[in-house]
Amino acid sequence: MAVTADYQVQFPENDDIYSILAAEGIEFLLSHSGDVPLEYIHGKTICLFFSANWCRPCKDFTPELVKLYESLQKRGEEIEIIFVSFDHDMTLFYEHFWSMPWLAVPFSLSLRNKLTDKYRVTRIPSLVPLYPDEISVADDVIGLIEDYGPEAFPFTKKRKEELKAIDDSKRVLVSDLVGKTIGLYFGAHWCPPFRSFTSQLIDVYNELTTSTKGSFEVILVSTDRDSREFNINMTDMPWLAIPYEDRTRQDLCRIFNIKLIPALVIIGPEEKTVCTNAREMVSLYGSRSYPFTESRIVELEACLKKEGDSFPRKVKDKKHVHELKLDMAKGYVCDFCKKQGKFWAFSCDACDYDLHPTCVEEQEASLV
Repeated sequence: MAVTADYQVQFPENDDIYSILAAEGIEFLLSHSGDVPLEYIHGKTICLFFSANWCRPCKDFTPELVKLYESLQKRGEEIEIIFVSFDHDMTLFYEHFWSMPWLAVPFSLSLRNKLTDKYRVTRIPSLVPLYPDEISVADDVIGLIEDYGPEAFPFTKKRKEELKAIDDSKRVLVSDLVGKTIGLYFGAHWCPPFRSFTSQLIDVYNELTTSTKGSFEVILVSTDRDSREFNINMTDMPWLAIPYEDRTRQDLCRIFNIKLIPALVIIGPEEKTVCTNAREMVSLYGSRSYPFTESRIVELEACLKKEGDSFPRKVKDKKHVHELKLDMAKGYVCDFCKKQGKFWAFSCDACDYDLHPTCVEEQEASLV
């Protein structure tokens, strides 16, 4: 569950986090080693972390935030995170706080409500950086951290714009094979659909390498769990790959919003994104999909329609007792020649029987 922080945090002199804590009679924050005076956080970038032990998205995000916090501490950044609990009781509060290396405000429903109202928190997990009012906080700080990790700091709109500009420049750099059509292939060895599609893509790649005289290239963007899986993955692949240790892999997954694998994104010879769902095109049309543009799909669909119009609607084949009807099928195996078929088939409504149009031995045909 991500937070949409579409507001600018106010930090006026007489009505800030210190005033709220003072109003609740709080002079110390909690840490695993004992009470910490409020003076400890003076001069630091303070981030309030609203979370709860019962919240699954909170528990999933907390380890990621721990990594960010420890990384920023090592970098020497003056940042302090303060946990504000949405837990139902003290036991759950301490159980959740135990997984955090930062500070916490004492468990208090009254304090939580005041901080929630003050900083307009509507969902958890929520991370609210406290800045003077002239500094604008980025929208969706949680999402920003999930995308960029420690590089998201200091979580401002300016930093988000800088990171997006870097992404845009990388979008061009990945197409550095000048004049070629590039297929960015996202997937992992542990994924059965990826392994299945890879065999089909290899056939397409080999065909296009010959027919386009090297104008088509595939680059694996691995989502494998470790380098061992990555190396196994690359064993049977004839194309290029981004090194496993290169963070560009994660950047590309974010840039192209990859949520499911396998995925195939096509970058055209002019270094612009041509298609973000080329997997479906290749599955349907194979190497005929090249160069994977919308206009090419329109051409292919027109050709298929013309081909379909040339066939009779129904046939009576010598090899089968029932009448067969022309049908569109993404893929099938012809029951006569036992070869893979695609697009057009003569199928039986009464039983599971498919016949490739070229395998028809027609007794009689009726056009509808």
